Amino acid sequence: MLVGITYDLKADYIAMGFSEEDAAEFDSPVTIQAIDDALCALGFRTERVGALPMLAGALLQGRRWDMVFNIAEGLNGFGRESQVPALLDYYGIPYVFSDPMTLGVCLHKGVTKHVVRDKGVPTADFAVVETAEDAAHVRLPFPLFVKPVAEGTGLGIGAASKVRNHEELAAACARLIARHNQPVLVETYLPGRELTVGITGTGKNARAVAALEVVFAQTAESQAYGYVNKQEFEDRMEYRLAHDAVGEHACRVALEAWRALGCRDGGRVDVRLDAQGVPNFIEVNPLAGLNPETSDLPILCYKTGMTYRQLIREIMDSALARNGIGHAMPADPGPGSPLWPAENTPVSGAVCGTVHGAQAATGIAG
Repeated sequence: MLVGITYDLKADYIAMGFSEEDAAEFDSPVTIQAIDDALCALGFRTERVGALPMLAGALLQGRRWDMVFNIAEGLNGFGRESQVPALLDYYGIPYVFSDPMTLGVCLHKGVTKHVVRDKGVPTADFAVVETAEDAAHVRLPFPLFVKPVAEGTGLGIGAASKVRNHEELAAACARLIARHNQPVLVETYLPGRELTVGITGTGKNARAVAALEVVFAQTAESQAYGYVNKQEFEDRMEYRLAHDAVGEHACRVALEAWRALGCRDGGRVDVRLDAQGVPNFIEVNPLAGLNPETSDLPILCYKTGMTYRQLIREIMDSALARNGIGHAMPADPGPGSPLWPAENTPVSGAVCGTVHGAQAATGIAG
């Protein structure tokens, strides 16, 4: 079975003039290599396609794949993560992870909270501020928490995200709107523990892998899991599995949100406890980072004993099953077994890392 891999490489966007922060959501060659290796070890043939322009060019040339492993973040607007899945839908090519509607809804954190709240999932009261002047009309009790409505990787979140009065709220909204050119989500501040829940599967077959508590070290930039803390997580953050009742409750809340939003195959849901100790939905990442060294979802899986390959296997299992596609993946003999393979050992017959066309493995250049 041939699996195409679609992605946006950070280096390509930096070469186009993007700053490190503006390109923070895009992927590194390490991530693409890890996914490619894992797929090959599971018996798939792979072809690296790249970003949307390369995908469109390949499709127009008549190129097709049995499945596409899509981690492309896209470019511009609330629908940017939907661009590649929408194009694949047009051509009738199945792909891994959520459909265009779900990705569009989940990228806009205000719309996301409307959906989960209507489904009865606990989430903090909120408002969406479209202009700096609108901040004066927010009628929520302080303290509040503010962040861009459609950014990932903690962009726009930091020490100034917690605001205590109308003056701080107005200043924060004006700063974020000017910097990110998009509305601001204003929420009731949640003072409790923060956890991220890893999920694999789809619908009733989805499962919570585990809840990982995000613990702020003394050196943390703030008590918010923002861009600086994420970029320098080794010095500023600690992570530990939450095996207690809070962790179990967080997993239930995360699964309810995952199913309410129609998310598929794998990702993360972030929750934080309110003043009464109830886990509240914060946001969902249906296109979670898969860097094998630095992304939260793989880190969470490692702490449970799951390998990177097993994570990719569960994601592919879900995508194949909901598309009614059969593919026998080699069984993992289990850790500790003498038959336990090295993480990136391709199985016999697999062709790994084929690069489509003349793009030289990069996403948008060429």
